[in-house]
Amino acid sequence: MKLTILGCSGSIPGPTTPASGYLVESGDTGVLLDLGNGTLGTLQRFVDPFRPEALLLSHLHPDHCADFGALTVLRRYHPVPPYDPRERRLPVFAPPEAPDRLAALYASNAAERATTDLSDVFDFRAVPEVPVRVGPFEITAFPLEHVCPSWGFRVTAEGRVLAYTADTGPCGRLDELADGADVLLAEASWPDSPEHPDGLHLSGRQAAEVAEKGAVGRLLLTHLQPWSDGEAIHAEAREHTSVPVDVVAAGETYRV
Repeated sequence: MKLTILGCSGSIPGPTTPASGYLVESGDTGVLLDLGNGTLGTLQRFVDPFRPEALLLSHLHPDHCADFGALTVLRRYHPVPPYDPRERRLPVFAPPEAPDRLAALYASNAAERATTDLSDVFDFRAVPEVPVRVGPFEITAFPLEHVCPSWGFRVTAEGRVLAYTADTGPCGRLDELADGADVLLAEASWPDSPEHPDGLHLSGRQAAEVAEKGAVGRLLLTHLQPWSDGEAIHAEAREHTSVPVDVVAAGETYRV
């Protein structure tokens, strides 16, 4: 599998990176994990944006889904798409509120919101409670701990496993998500501190502890907030695990 970082800034886009979004590829098939502010632009540097076979939204905070409005424009109004987006709707695995929430993101006023329906080019599906197949991928969702419903995703293909935490605080299902993964793509929004609220984000130390407990092959840190000290978070994580640790960057690719 190949992982491409479309954006990795936490909470808001940063000066050098869009917000959260990731492209995972195996053979000729790609899936998107989240599509935050600015990530659709990065996607176009790597693949035809019509190519991904599915989009999985971990939750509905803007830094993980804001470019859905731009994706709607692309799929509705591109003059020469490679296929008919209405005949081949994009599967979107997302929280139950997604059709209404994303229609409101796209619509420009109250009157338009009352009639906007994005199901002409998208096939909205609930976040799956059991593993689902998308081409060569088997994808399993894990409900995690955040201020709104949020899921992490375990993506398997080619005998390899990528575990993506999305946004979460420490919780039991997070350990289950990460267990034995070849790569753990984990948020590490801030340096560790007892002053941070529970059930919101992971620190560098907490992400490292999950990686260590799960005996993962490699830890990739993402979702660092622009106002956080990235070097301190990286150093903190390295201190708390024997697993190799890197901080991702927008536009970089990694082999899983």
